[in-house]
Amino acid sequence: MKLLLSLVIAISATLCAAEKPITLWPDGAPGALGTSPKDIPTLTLYLPAKPTGAAMLLIPGGSYSGIYEGQAEPFALWLNEHGLTVFVLRYRLGSAGYHYPAQLQDAVEAMFQIRGNAEKWKIDPKRIGVMGFSAGGHLVSTLINRPEDGMLNGRDYKISPRPDLAILCYPVISMITKPHATSRKMLIGDSPDEKLVRQTSSELQVKPGLPPVFLWHTMEDKMVPVEHAQLYAAALHEHAVPHELHLYQHGDHGTGLIGTQHPWFADLVFWLRARGFMK
Repeated sequence: MKLLLSLVIAISATLCAAEKPITLWPDGAPGALGTSPKDIPTLTLYLPAKPTGAAMLLIPGGSYSGIYEGQAEPFALWLNEHGLTVFVLRYRLGSAGYHYPAQLQDAVEAMFQIRGNAEKWKIDPKRIGVMGFSAGGHLVSTLINRPEDGMLNGRDYKISPRPDLAILCYPVISMITKPHATSRKMLIGDSPDEKLVRQTSSELQVKPGLPPVFLWHTMEDKMVPVEHAQLYAAALHEHAVPHELHLYQHGDHGTGLIGTQHPWFADLVFWLRARGFMK
């Protein structure tokens, strides 16, 4: 009975926290292939009980072929507990026929909407971060590296889509060095040209002036090798971009989900507090 009551309370809290999904492109996404749910990216807003004024765009992984929900709502609620307003992005996927830069277009548009409506959502437009897992971490890295690839020709952009900080959790980074085969295929196809391969290899696209980055990986990751995080951290170091790299010895891909105990939670909280995102 106690367990049932706990589940009811947890479900009720979830239903109260999540707002109705916002259609990212009300008039249809650029290059839309249809009008089914897979063609309609969304933002889902999660409001904290005690907001700090900071916000986070949360991008789940899934190898660019799906959305792994274990990296969506559970983390949105965890960030809510720390006072952050959270927006979960469900973006277009390679499995639905969408390739680069469609996913980046969705991430860029999400940032425009979040920052452009900062007053409405009572958030600080200068304290908007982005957090991604696995392939979602790759999308985060392209968002901070090359947001211009996701901007539409002919549109007047008056708001910067680049976040104020970035969090990459066991990210896919390189399409060249030990690439994750499924993510690469879903993002850039079976036979991409060399220019596109380099353009989507985030370790090659870092430049000075990027926002601070927190990234972590595990040495035992068998799906996305730890070299991905190491390559990106090396590029950030080379270009004097503030960053913090945490490499944990144990744990396969997907380690440290909500409901488990892992030091990365405390490490991230410490880092975010130092940047005024958490009290």
